[in-house]
Amino acid sequence: MKPGTRNLITDVPGVLVGNAQDDGLKSGTTVLTSDQSLTASVHVMGGAPGTRETDLLAPDKSVAQVDAIALSGGSAFGLDACSGVSDALRAQGRGYPVGNTKVPIVPGAILFDLLNGGNKDWAENPYRVLGRSAFENAAQDFALGTAGAGTGALTARQKGGLGSASLVLENGITVGALVAANPMGSVTTPGDKHFWAAPFEIDAEFGGLGSDSKVGLGLPVPSLKAQAMQLVGSDKGNTTIAIVATDAALSKPQCQRLAVAAHDGIARAILPAHTPGDGDLVFGVSTGARAVDTEAQLGLIGHAAALCLSRAIARAVYLATPSDKDLLPCWSNLRNEQSK
Repeated sequence: MKPGTRNLITDVPGVLVGNAQDDGLKSGTTVLTSDQSLTASVHVMGGAPGTRETDLLAPDKSVAQVDAIALSGGSAFGLDACSGVSDALRAQGRGYPVGNTKVPIVPGAILFDLLNGGNKDWAENPYRVLGRSAFENAAQDFALGTAGAGTGALTARQKGGLGSASLVLENGITVGALVAANPMGSVTTPGDKHFWAAPFEIDAEFGGLGSDSKVGLGLPVPSLKAQAMQLVGSDKGNTTIAIVATDAALSKPQCQRLAVAAHDGIARAILPAHTPGDGDLVFGVSTGARAVDTEAQLGLIGHAAALCLSRAIARAVYLATPSDKDLLPCWSNLRNEQSK
C-alpha cells in the first residue's frame, strides 16, 4: 500500500472536497461530495455527538445513498451548514427522487469551537452560507490544517485542524480519510514533540520525527484546551469527526463496517479517545466503482481506512497555522521553540 497522488481523500476517484471558513469567527465547514450519489453509513463512538440525518444511514433504514456530507464547526449551530449544502444541491436538481420532486440527502456532524477566541456574536447563523460555499468550492485539491471545519479546532495540547490521507492497495482500490480533529485528548505524546500516530507515518508526512522512545506514555497529561476555554474539570467542548471513503463497491452495511474499523485510527492517534465528552464519529462512504472479490479484501480496506485516519489526524495538527487570538499554539510553534 502507498499513498495516492495527492495523499488526500480525493485520491478516491470521483470524490470532491470543499472548504469555507471565516477567520474572524474562527470556524468553518468542510463538505465531501461527488457528481454521483454515494453509498454511505456511519458509526458513532463518542458520548456527545452532534449530527443530522445519521439515523437514516443505519443499515436497516430505507435510503442507501447520499449527495454530500458536511463536517462543521459551530456546535449545534453548525448543523445548519447541511441546509446550505441542500440549497446548492436543489439548485442543481439533485437529490433523492420522491414523486416529481427531489430531496437532497446531506448528513452532517459538528464539533464544538464556540469558546476558541473567535467572534461568535452573530446576528444570523453563518453556517448555512458556509455550507453552501464549501459545497461550491468542492474540488480534488483542498487545504489542510487551519481550514474548513478544522479552522477553530483545538486538541488537549495545541491547535487541531483539518487532515486527510490516502492509500492505494495493491489491487488498485483506493481508500482515503478526511477528519476535523478537535478532541479532548492529545494527538502528541508527553513533551508535545512526537505524534501518537508516528508508527503509521509515510514519507515524513507529519514531520518524520518517529515514535517516542519513552515508556509509560499513556498517563493523562494536563489539558491546556480545558484551561484556555475555562472548562477545567469538564470534558465538554470536544469531538473528532471524520469520513473514510473508498472506490470499492460496498453495500450500506459494509460501509458501516468500514466506519467501525476506521475508529481504530482515532484510538491510535488520540489519547484518550471516544470519551463521554467527545462526539467521535466516522462516516463510511463508497463510490462503488471497483468490485470487491473476497471477504479478505473487506478486512484490508477497513485496515487501510484506520491507517489513513490516524495519519490524517496527525497531519491536521502538523499543518495547523497560527491565527489572531489563538488560545493554543500550533505544533509547529512548539517544535520551533523546542529546537532552539
